[in-house]
Amino acid sequence: MTSATKVNPDLSDERKKVEFDVEEFTNWYYKGAENVAEKRFLENFFLSDPELEDKVPTSYLSHKEKYENAVRKAVLVVNKIKELQADGRGGVDIYMALLGGTLGTAIFREANPITVHFVMFLPAIMNHGTSDQQAEWISRAWNCNIIGTYAQTELGHGTYIRGLETTATYDPKSKEFILNSPNLTSYKWWPGGLGHTTNYAIVIAQLHSLGKCHGIQPFIVQLRDEETHMPLKGIKIGEIGNKVGMNTVNNGFLAFDNVRIPLKNMLMKNAKVLEDGQFIKPKSSVLTYGTMMFVRVVILKDMASYLSKAVTIALRYSMVRRQSPIEPNKPEPKIIEHVTQQYKIFPAIAKVIVFKITAEFLWDMYNQVTHDLDKGDLERLPELHAISCCLKAVCTNEAAQAVEICRLSTGGHGYLNSAGFQDIYGMVTAAQTYEGENTVMFLQTARYLIKCWEKAMNGEKLTPTVSYLENFIKGRNSRQSFQNSPSGILKAFQLAAAKKIAESNKHLEERKKYLSPEEATNQTGLELINASELHCQAFLLQATIEVLEDSTKQTSLQLRSVLKDLLELYSVDLALRYTGSLLEFANMTSSDIEFLQRSLEALLKKLRYNILGIVDGFDHPDQILGSVLGTYDGNVYENLINAAMKSPLNQEDVNKSFHLYLKPFMKSNL
Repeated sequence: MTSATKVNPDLSDERKKVEFDVEEFTNWYYKGAENVAEKRFLENFFLSDPELEDKVPTSYLSHKEKYENAVRKAVLVVNKIKELQADGRGGVDIYMALLGGTLGTAIFREANPITVHFVMFLPAIMNHGTSDQQAEWISRAWNCNIIGTYAQTELGHGTYIRGLETTATYDPKSKEFILNSPNLTSYKWWPGGLGHTTNYAIVIAQLHSLGKCHGIQPFIVQLRDEETHMPLKGIKIGEIGNKVGMNTVNNGFLAFDNVRIPLKNMLMKNAKVLEDGQFIKPKSSVLTYGTMMFVRVVILKDMASYLSKAVTIALRYSMVRRQSPIEPNKPEPKIIEHVTQQYKIFPAIAKVIVFKITAEFLWDMYNQVTHDLDKGDLERLPELHAISCCLKAVCTNEAAQAVEICRLSTGGHGYLNSAGFQDIYGMVTAAQTYEGENTVMFLQTARYLIKCWEKAMNGEKLTPTVSYLENFIKGRNSRQSFQNSPSGILKAFQLAAAKKIAESNKHLEERKKYLSPEEATNQTGLELINASELHCQAFLLQATIEVLEDSTKQTSLQLRSVLKDLLELYSVDLALRYTGSLLEFANMTSSDIEFLQRSLEALLKKLRYNILGIVDGFDHPDQILGSVLGTYDGNVYENLINAAMKSPLNQEDVNKSFHLYLKPFMKSNL
């Protein structure tokens, strides 16, 4: 990657010190030179289009202007994708690149209003629709003859979807469902694109038939006329308003007043309603959550992408910003020379790699489980649900914290919109609550872990992600001393997780003696969350160790060494952040903590001159970063001035408010 402008000499000097081939890392990170070439082609194809360029920074636009501009871009992007497909290039991967990740957020700084159409509406039809329903709907949706959303969350209920209040009551006489929103809290609230963009929705509603409620089921519902886009009879619809971020998603609200849809519009791949109203149960209730599991896998990938942008901005800025002499009477150093600055950024860089590796690991697992489902094998579905829940919680929490630390590491300049952190932060913080509030996600994983503990105690075989519980019960890990290595720290986390699961189960059973099972679970909630979090951290580390060991066999020694250092930094930092649990459950001592601290400091020093090669290797062009602080050339101060001059207030020397208000006010005080 090169820049047309002169590179800041400080940044240029830093790049000369990198000991490995940056392009080799880029090829490894994106799993091959062909993928890198395709990535760069797509970036150039889309970002070089002047119609996709923001002539005025979007932060200066009104809410309405932002939305209308995003819709214009969305149409243009889909047409450009079709142009590529007509030339025989790409498919689903291109859509994924444009709907999220780094390229998508470069074009849509506050998100794409039709993303949910591709990420949830279409997958819901594929996951829950029969072959006949797929034949009827997928072609229309894929070609964007209709635009859909996924309407699940309501004003009164979010993550607890069993509590949803929207009803779909079957009428055997007309062979129709009648949809109603019985009260204000049953209004659908938050679906992306629902406000003014979509004309169809997958609506999740409580199914009533023959006088019985059969729980939540998915229905395809037309919301707006396909020609006029006016809401249909009985449909109350609109946008929910401005938010902290993602303001071009066009999140909406929706209510129903006796809206009738035909029987065939209930998606019936899993559960069914016969013409006479008889309800046929699905093989597993977890099948209803298939679309959400898919989205949680996508979220994990996005966390790695968004965080990679934040660390690139923070590190490059830290290598050209000079401030605060370390020793008196010496020149101001680059702020990256401060060890405290290194600690703010380096572990976050390691997390990018860990999150990306785990996301790909989970993606493979998702595809395998989906393949098994098609053959009627449901064995690993609960396992996938459990691990996707806690990974969603841990990775969104940690990404949000890391992005904020990166912003803080750039001082006051990081507070500017032009620094680029605001849009990134808006994306990662939103993910902490959508598709499952994180506390509830931890508790869902914990429910699975308690079941696995009971199975392990009975000598039953466990699925791979929880197999370490068998080792604990057999006593293989209980007497081992703490070892300061990635594999040693992994064993410590598995031991801590197993003991915490055992302890939680013990206290849960004790409480059940005088409380209902539900209240006992509530009273044990803090412990269950802790157990779930430890389990998830162990999985993140285990997946990374396994993948790195295999994927670096063909890399150069220099690159392998740097990746090994990053893994060690991640694991040491992880252990230091969880010293309480490791001291309590995993044979750690105060001497181990002291040694970990020294290891952390040594790793920061060891990575100091190679770390820039990693963020350069993430391969984010300036247009992707969208930051005056993180440009490849490092010309921060010139960029800051140029961005300031784009303010509408700087297009005139005197604003009219002076003559209207300030001048009369000041004169009146003479």
